[in-house]
Amino acid sequence: MEENGHQTVPTKPSLGNLLQYFLRLGTTGFGGPIALAGNMQRDLVEARGWFSQADYQEGLAFAQLSPGPLAAQLAMYLGWLRGGAVGAAGVGVAFVLPSFLMVLALSALYLHYGSLPFIQSAFYGIAPAVSAVIARSAVKLVKATTGRDWLLWAIFATLAVSTVWTESEAIWLILLGGTLALLVKAPPKWASSANRAGAWALPGTEWLVTGAHGAAADSTLVTVGTFFLKAGAFVFGSGLAIVPFLYAAVKEYHWLTEQQFADAVAVAMITPGPVVITSGFIGYLAAGPLGATIATLAVFAPPLLIVIFLAPYYRRFARNPQVKAFVQGVTAAAVGAIAGAAFILARRAILDVPTALIAGIAFAVLLWKKVPEPLLILTAGVAGIVLHGF
Repeated sequence: MEENGHQTVPTKPSLGNLLQYFLRLGTTGFGGPIALAGNMQRDLVEARGWFSQADYQEGLAFAQLSPGPLAAQLAMYLGWLRGGAVGAAGVGVAFVLPSFLMVLALSALYLHYGSLPFIQSAFYGIAPAVSAVIARSAVKLVKATTGRDWLLWAIFATLAVSTVWTESEAIWLILLGGTLALLVKAPPKWASSANRAGAWALPGTEWLVTGAHGAAADSTLVTVGTFFLKAGAFVFGSGLAIVPFLYAAVKEYHWLTEQQFADAVAVAMITPGPVVITSGFIGYLAAGPLGATIATLAVFAPPLLIVIFLAPYYRRFARNPQVKAFVQGVTAAAVGAIAGAAFILARRAILDVPTALIAGIAFAVLLWKKVPEPLLILTAGVAGIVLHGF
């Protein structure tokens, strides 16, 4: 038993155990950031007791406040708690590597064999099932973070509605939620008193940078790296928030067509791990395997550096009453934004009666039966191929 400052933590995992867990989650975890964050809570807090609920909530708030993919940021934060910078980097690699390798393989197949109609058919069934996974995870997060606190419920509801209304996650509203909780729950004294190919044109190396438009120029590689570095450094929230930013790959850079971009998002949704792995697919079509590698490294580098350099300061003051109140408000706001995103995803995934049935059945199964999510997603994909064929 170990005292963690907030509550007693039964077991402290070794870094090796933590890396094994995130390697497995990156290989089998479906549903995007909302579902993945819910899996971490279920597995690491509730089932294994490796982290306290307070640790998890602080990590979720930190991930929401920071730019970059939410699930990967949360995973890196938990890795940092157990192993510092090495832990954060190790968890980041373990979590992202499986889906990156899968997307790399799918990108190569896509480039050589054209569009993937079977993926579109499978996605017809997978999308509503994924929305059910997300909805179930959102319900669990709400229960864990708001309790019976009317203020946290109000903050949660405000962010949920605003996210659905605007189809975006407003960081200023999340910060406002934290500030409101601070002023109400633990007002500071002042508040109380105041009431082409250059270097890569070597024989035998062209395949490394060959995308949908042939061998890419050196300048294209630089542009790919810069573009995805911005995506990782300045886009807040989940995959829902970063996908519109990545749409510039179509409109501004013309690396992909409209259909290719839609296929990229579909590939990201049917592969496990973070949805932001879409970057690897886009990078591949723009500049081949090397472009995919650069894009993936660039989009995940800023979140890792933020965890390594800022988490120690965040953690140092996280137990201060004012900071704790602020984190509570931010967490409630973050979960509200997640719930709103879940609604938006469900609205886009449920297109007709068959998809509504798939979503309803999947949600009921998740609610009452312990069915592995990958098996559920696979079954929904098969149903989608059959139904879409008709």
